[in-house]
Amino acid sequence: MAAGIGSRFGGGVKQLTPVGPNGELIIDYSVHDAVEAGFDKIIFIIRKEIEADFKAIIGDRLANIYQVEYAYQDIYDLPDGFFVPEGRTKPWGTGQAVLSCRGLVDCPFAVINADDYYGKTALQSIHKFLIEHGSSKNSYCMAGFRLGSTLSNNGSVTRGICNLDTDGKLLGVAETRGIIKREEKAIIENTGKELNMASLVSMNMWGFTPDFFEILNRGFEEFLQGDNAMREYLLPDIVDELVQEKRISVTVLETCDSWFGITYADDCRQVVAEFEKLTAAGVYHSPLHERRDVSNHPGVISTNLQGE
Repeated sequence: MAAGIGSRFGGGVKQLTPVGPNGELIIDYSVHDAVEAGFDKIIFIIRKEIEADFKAIIGDRLANIYQVEYAYQDIYDLPDGFFVPEGRTKPWGTGQAVLSCRGLVDCPFAVINADDYYGKTALQSIHKFLIEHGSSKNSYCMAGFRLGSTLSNNGSVTRGICNLDTDGKLLGVAETRGIIKREEKAIIENTGKELNMASLVSMNMWGFTPDFFEILNRGFEEFLQGDNAMREYLLPDIVDELVQEKRISVTVLETCDSWFGITYADDCRQVVAEFEKLTAAGVYHSPLHERRDVSNHPGVISTNLQGE
């Protein structure tokens, strides 16, 4: 979930980099797959600074086909009585990004990264879960991807490694930084520790119900009361704490789809090649989007552009 400029991307808005055969962005494929899965509204979480460029490049185009709304993550969007610490310039993280959608969402919804391609199955699984469990409070889901299919050939990544019980419920998320791919192994760069390539990891693909906003709001106030002037209020950390305290239940929906995304500039070539293969195989047609009547399926897909 990245806002405007990704620091490791070398400048520019990586979410707005063309990767498809007709100049499609990763977001194009996510929106297409979300609507195909049954979600009926797209909320783009952006910063005001990139609004004009974002709408010109993709937002206005998609608004002609789908139901599109915007939420704006703002560093100054804080609960009453709180202020931005001196020296802070970054937004408050993915938890605050989702919180910026409050008032726009009144039904079960999914949250995804704008610069990640997740595949069709994960969105279908999350939509199915939300249809079946959308009336339950504190019962959420996430897509679980195999660690080995989420690594970059061009540098280290951060992944939330999941610990599950025998029923596939989340017991905790260990946010693990500096994971590199070395000879088909996953290694923590600083320590040399080898990780299980088959471990399920969180790629910030979640399914929530509207009651989660109240939890997020309370948690954000508690977060701001601590020594957190330069830290971020992050979804994996939030979910991990809530699960540890047994305040919520999170079902991990394992997916065999291949994940890929743009963390580094050199990742672009691989992503372009992957979409060429998917198009040639008939997984996607070209051009990708067609004007359609959006049916009233429950669900909102919230594409967060606020991240790293």
